Order: sequence, then structure tokens, then C-alpha cells
Amino acid sequence: MSDNEDRIALTREIKKYAKGQGADLVGITPMSRFEGAPKQMDPRYIMPEAKSCIVVAFRVLRGSLRGIEEGTFFSNYSSMGYGAITYTFMPMMVNNLCRQIEDMGYEAIPMGHMSDWRAIDNEGNLRAGFSKPVEAGKPAPDIMVHLRLAAYMAGLGEIGWSKMLLTPEFGPAQRVGIILTELDLEPDPIYDGPELCNRCMACVKYCPGNSMSATEKVSIQIDGHTVEWGALNCDSCDVAFRGAEELKECEGEGSYIEGSKNFKPNHITPFYTAPPKVYTAGKAVCGAGGCTRACLASLEARGVLTNKMKKPFRRKNPWRVDWSNYEQEIADFPEGTVGINTRLDTD
Repeated sequence: MSDNEDRIALTREIKKYAKGQGADLVGITPMSRFEGAPKQMDPRYIMPEAKSCIVVAFRVLRGSLRGIEEGTFFSNYSSMGYGAITYTFMPMMVNNLCRQIEDMGYEAIPMGHMSDWRAIDNEGNLRAGFSKPVEAGKPAPDIMVHLRLAAYMAGLGEIGWSKMLLTPEFGPAQRVGIILTELDLEPDPIYDGPELCNRCMACVKYCPGNSMSATEKVSIQIDGHTVEWGALNCDSCDVAFRGAEELKECEGEGSYIEGSKNFKPNHITPFYTAPPKVYTAGKAVCGAGGCTRACLASLEARGVLTNKMKKPFRRKNPWRVDWSNYEQEIADFPEGTVGINTRLDTD
């Protein structure tokens, strides 16, 4: 066999192993496709001699979103669809694959999720007083690799208007991890399949934080391809993510977010106060209402997803919680007893 045939065969075996370890999707991008990335998001500074980036994706089970669709069981998405994938299932898989690669004599870095020590905030700005470069010319630690864009580079799908990775199999419902390695693998072409995002704006319409612009967009170039998405307001996303809404001046005080009087529950949460974290994944009370659930329903209605189900994801109109009498409802509770943050006695 030629060297190229050996490389193709090895790449096939790597992908087979990754799927055997639980990954739903696997793609390969050469490190050269990261050319043009901001220094603080360029993985070539992490492993300068890396040849390949292996990108793996784990589906978010539709069943993990069912309880939120029905409005009766919210914790499963945050726990199983978010935290467990990010902090348990994915790290085990990428670590096992790295062990296989290092047994072959090549270094490999397992990255199950973005670094919690990243030097930049959600807008890409350096966090004040956090870290500094160890020597001239290097970025400050920790670099944050954009996982969805890495998945785009590896041919897994396209970037939708919501900035979510859309794959032909699962739409926006997956989480992404990567492995950087000095092993030279056969790359996949950048996705050029059927159009997934048709700019239907379901993500914009159903985002509880109104966090996505329907008109303003961000545009970048990756390996000669133009990638675009709608401008995002990360601050409003962070608030709505927890099911919160900022109070107006005439509305008095709120108690939804512990330690702040500025927030009340919004129309997508049934909780009087934001529930506690599960794993370290935060409080995804919104259930990704626009960027995942509405998008998933739209893609499925158009018949573009290859992972077919017996019944549609969205089976009735989305519900809304009525908090018009919020202040009175809060006042009806004895002081100090509101919300799930107090001790719950169970059998």
C-alpha cells in the first residue's frame, strides 16, 4: 500500500474507533483550516506541530428535550442533554481515543469542551486581570477553540443563522469535542451537502431573550468559504438561559436570580427562583427554545434531516407561563421560603 492509502486506512480505523466509543459523528480537519483564526482561538498555539484535528459530535437526545416541550420536566436537558455529555460522556470518549493515538507514538490532546479557564469572554474580549502570555508572541492562557467552527471545518455540517452547528443528521441537537494530534490523517471536505439553514428565522422568533438579530449578521472566511450567522447578544442570552427577565423600573424588585433584585421569571420558566446547577453546566431552563428546539422543529417539518423519527418533535404549539401577577404571588409566600434554593424534604 502507498503512504496515502495507509493514511486513508488509518483514518477509517480512527473514525470507526471513535464511533465505537460513543461518538455519533466524526470528521477530520487539517490544522491549516484554522488560518485566520484570532490568536486567542487558534489551536495551533496549543499544539504547534499538530497535523490534524479530529472533531466528534454527540447527539442531544430528543427525549432530553421532551419534558421541556411538555413543560413538566426541565432538569433532564440540563443534566443529560447538557452536563452529562459535556462533562462525562464526551471526556471519556476523547480521552480513550487519545490513548490509542499516543500508543501509536503520537501526541494527542483531548478536548471534551471549551476551557473553563478561557482568557476571553463570550464576546471575544480578554478578561481583565485574568491571565497574561508566558512569553512574547504567544496568546494568553487559556486559548478557547471555537468547537462549532471546528466541526464546520471537519465537514460535519454548516453554521446556521443562530450560530449553532447544523448537521444533516441531527440539525442543531449535538455537542462537539475535538482532539488535536500530531498524527497526519486524511481530512474531510468542508460540508457542501443540501442546504440546512434556509433563514426561516424560527430561532429568532422563539428565542426567549430576543438574543438574535433577524437582520444584522457576522461574516467570516474559512479556507475560502464564507460563513455567516446572525448577530448575537450574549448578555441577554445568559439571562434568558436561566429563565430570567430584567425588571422594568416600575416593577419593583424581583427574587428570581439569587443575590439580585433585578430579575423576575420570564415566560419560559415555571420556577419562582432559578433552580440550582446540575454538573457544572449551568441552568438551561430555556431548553434552547429558539436555537435548538424551534430550529429542530423547522428542519424536521421541511424533511431535510436524515435521522428520521416515527413522530414529529413539535406536536403542539409552544406554551407560555403567565407571570402577570408575579409580585403578588411572591408576596403570598412566607419570607425566606420562595423557590427551590430552600431545603426540600423528601421521603
